[in-house]
Amino acid sequence: MDNGYGSVTIVHDARSPEDVFQDFCGRRAGIVKALTTEVEKFYKQCDPEKENLCLYGLPNGTWVVTLPADEVPPELPEPALGINFARDGMQEKDWLSLIAVHSDSWLLSVAFYFGARFGFDKKARERLFMMTSSLPTVFEVVSGSVTMQSKTANGSSKNKSGSKPPKRPNSDSKPQKQVQAKYEEENGGRGNGGDEDQAETICGACGEAYTNGEFWICCDICETWFHGKCVRITPAKAEHIKHYKCPGCSNKRTRD
Repeated sequence: MDNGYGSVTIVHDARSPEDVFQDFCGRRAGIVKALTTEVEKFYKQCDPEKENLCLYGLPNGTWVVTLPADEVPPELPEPALGINFARDGMQEKDWLSLIAVHSDSWLLSVAFYFGARFGFDKKARERLFMMTSSLPTVFEVVSGSVTMQSKTANGSSKNKSGSKPPKRPNSDSKPQKQVQAKYEEENGGRGNGGDEDQAETICGACGEAYTNGEFWICCDICETWFHGKCVRITPAKAEHIKHYKCPGCSNKRTRD
């Protein structure tokens, strides 16, 4: 089925919490891109002179800024209306954070709309809630709060060390900054090896956790880690970068 802003990938014979969670992750990834690595493009599309606009995350991991659906009631719950009107009336960081909060609410409403439509029972709803709650919220990613602290082995928090971690983690080790773990479907959200206190680094663009062997790079301004592929930086390019600024920090400095 098509709701006017992206085809819904869930079909009538695929109604498990995992199917809905996959749809949730795709939409969430699209919104995170709009508010972080593709914020310049998003900013330009939110023209206050246009009519009421909404930010939609699509199941394929992309996003679109467009008018709300014409039909009443709509095929899916609608996101916050008129996000473009506040663009020039507040600080950009606050504007993006506000959209992030409303986007988190919309993502959950869409997920549990599918849960209701597909007749999820109590256990299925709890399963879906556990999966969605195990990921950082869009607001946490946009505000940077998900990378503000690291967890010690006993679960207590401490300030990160004064020395910066390397821009390119070794292929056999994860980035040094410890942040909230990504949901591990195979282990019921408990993480590898059953160590619930061991958290993993989250990409500031797609929100996915670090995996051994992946190339990552850290922004020297906000100190957020990114997949190289998410910010279009290869290991060869990184060798010639003395001070890396992620797209979000570069765009903010341009408009300040």
